[in-house]
Amino acid sequence: MKNDPLPRLDLNPEARRALLDFCRLRPGEIWEDPAGLHRVGCLDATRAEHVERLMDHAQANLAIQDPPYNLVAFNQRELADYLRWSERWVRLTVDCLANDSSLYVWLGADQRNGFQPLPDFMIMMRGIKDLMPRSFITMRNQRGYGTQKNWMCIRQELLYYSKGNPFFAVQYTDIPKILRGYYKEVNGQITENLERTKSSNIRPGNVWVDVQQIFYRMEENVSGCYAQKPLKAIERIVSASSSPGDLVIDFFTHSGTTLLACERLGRKCFTADVDPVFSEIAVRRLERFRQTGLLGWRNASPFEEIGRPRVAA
Repeated sequence: MKNDPLPRLDLNPEARRALLDFCRLRPGEIWEDPAGLHRVGCLDATRAEHVERLMDHAQANLAIQDPPYNLVAFNQRELADYLRWSERWVRLTVDCLANDSSLYVWLGADQRNGFQPLPDFMIMMRGIKDLMPRSFITMRNQRGYGTQKNWMCIRQELLYYSKGNPFFAVQYTDIPKILRGYYKEVNGQITENLERTKSSNIRPGNVWVDVQQIFYRMEENVSGCYAQKPLKAIERIVSASSSPGDLVIDFFTHSGTTLLACERLGRKCFTADVDPVFSEIAVRRLERFRQTGLLGWRNASPFEEIGRPRVAA
């Protein structure tokens, strides 16, 4: 494999344009999985006709949405416009969900700009009919940003909502239980937490410290994708909030991590991205996994056949 990664595509429009001729999907089109499991679209999450075309009358048990955060990558909007845009795709997502289902939304808070858009998004979500807030999860990153005069920002926020009474399976981390304590009476006997445990490892709470942030030397790395989420985090969500054979949706596919997680865990995935390049990357990542078992491209390019595209100065 060539050590020739893509540049950040959100910062290099020339590089992105150079890749468009190698994308099999054009806006409005859908790739159908030859195995009959998944669908990948080049579609707009805020257009009802696009979402209806992707779903084809199906209903999902789980949605995992990772929209642009309105912070650094891609287009930044006025906050009010961002919230109107967000409300459109949220309402379309809810329409696609079964009566008992789950919605997870990754979002950020800019501590240099009033912590937008996270609190504003959370308030907006109070007005979405049928959704109940369930948890506010923080995933710890290994790297972050900050100054010598502030606390370094090393978190990723994940909001969990439910529609009805969805399935939920308890998960466990790789962290062993080592602390004794929390005594209570069980069948007349005083027991402590290690005696009552069903696992020798701890359960993940709403602060995740055991997930490795993606960087270029990891096998699952997909170069060019600024906002790639760790496969371990997505697989934890899929395992907790869906069953084998269920349908999972993701309208901001980006690097295709939800698609890959569903492939590995025996779920169906309908996913899409408004950008043909990221739709293509998702399909290529699935195809590569099926052919080689590899999770990504490490420090190389999903478009190896064309070499490194020209980078804007």
